[in-house]
Amino acid sequence: MHGSNHIIKFTDDTTVVGLISKNDESAYREESDHSPLNINGSNMEIVKSTKFLGVHLAEDLTWSLNTSSITKKAQQRLYFLQRLRKAHLPPLILTTFYRGTIESILCSCITAWFRNCTVSDCKTLQRIVRTAEKIIGVSLPSIMDIYSTRCILKTNSIVDDPTHPSHTLHAPAIWKEIL
Repeated sequence: MHGSNHIIKFTDDTTVVGLISKNDESAYREESDHSPLNINGSNMEIVKSTKFLGVHLAEDLTWSLNTSSITKKAQQRLYFLQRLRKAHLPPLILTTFYRGTIESILCSCITAWFRNCTVSDCKTLQRIVRTAEKIIGVSLPSIMDIYSTRCILKTNSIVDDPTHPSHTLHAPAIWKEIL
C-alpha cells in the first residue's frame, strides 16, 4: 500500500483514493505480484494467450490475435477462390465456396468478439470480404451486416425459447418491436 492512499469504506465497496504529487504516477503503475491461482490443489499457469473453441483469447482481453489468425486462414482460402475463378466457374458456385470456406471462418463466434475489435481489425476483416467480392464479381454482405444479422437471430432464439437461461432477461414485446 502506498503512503498517500486512503481507504474509504462504505456499504460493501472499498474505494482507494490516492494523491498524485508532482505528476509522479510511478507508485500507481508498478506491477504487483499476484499470488498464484490454485484450483483443487494445483497451481494454474498464467499464459499470454490460449485458443478455446477456435477463438484466440489474449491475456489483455484484446481481439487482435484472434483477428490476425482469422485473417491468415481466410487469405489462404482466397487463393483457392482465385483459382476457381480462373477455372471459369460461375459466380453462384464461387459464392457457395466463399460462404462455406471463407465467410464461415470470418464469422466463427463473431457475436462474442466482433463488437470489441479495433477499427483496424474490422477494416482488415472487411478487406477480405471486398477482395472476395472482386474475385467473385457479386456483392457480398459486409462483416458488420453479418454480425448484426447473427446477433438478431441469436436474440430471437433466446426470446422464443422459454427454457433458455437468458430468456428472462429479454422482454419479448420490446425485442419484437426493436427487431
